[in-house]
Amino acid sequence: MPAARGWRGYRLWTAVGLLVVTVLVVLAWFTPVLSVRTVRIDGLITVPETEVRERLEIPDGRSMLRIDTTAIAQRVAQIPKVRSVRVQRTFPSSVLVTVIERTPVVYVEAPDGAHLIDAESVEFAIEAASPIGVPKLVTEGSFTGSAAAAAAVKVLVTLPPALSVQVGEVVARSNSDVSLNLRDGRTVVWGGTGDGERKAAVVMPLLTREGTVFDVSSPNLVTVK
Repeated sequence: MPAARGWRGYRLWTAVGLLVVTVLVVLAWFTPVLSVRTVRIDGLITVPETEVRERLEIPDGRSMLRIDTTAIAQRVAQIPKVRSVRVQRTFPSSVLVTVIERTPVVYVEAPDGAHLIDAESVEFAIEAASPIGVPKLVTEGSFTGSAAAAAAVKVLVTLPPALSVQVGEVVARSNSDVSLNLRDGRTVVWGGTGDGERKAAVVMPLLTREGTVFDVSSPNLVTVK
């Protein structure tokens, strides 16, 4: 008998516990107890906050449990200047949206403005003025468009920081013929997009020599003119 009473008591408390949990879930899901009251957006530099908030589409009073953070992130990520988005619930009543914007690595000059291209070779914006400190991509012949941009970006992202800040133009004639025109008038002949780490290791010591053209296209046999 004591064992039976203990088992009945256990079942009773289990039922009570489940009932309490169910009530709490219903309250949280259908009532304003855990509704969204504040939305904080971090990481914005050039993207207007109003544009991000329009993409959130979080109704007033919506329960924290009922918001779809994945769908919200996908909507915000459709903004061309946005590289990635993270949406987090911060209980009891806040939503945190963290945005990482795309930043230009190179730009292409065109009649309608400067076409900005990021480190993933994505063209994400057209600005009236060229971005300060960002190299211009110059192409020749038929090697243009996304192929030329990809070649330029692949070279630029391998450069030592001390060199990348000096680059004014990237001249891409093909995947195997890329040159860097520095802001002081010197030229670095980079050659192909491969073997970037080796070229990056030899280029800075080479630039300490007198000359105007520094050829690291064959990093085992560099030349200065």
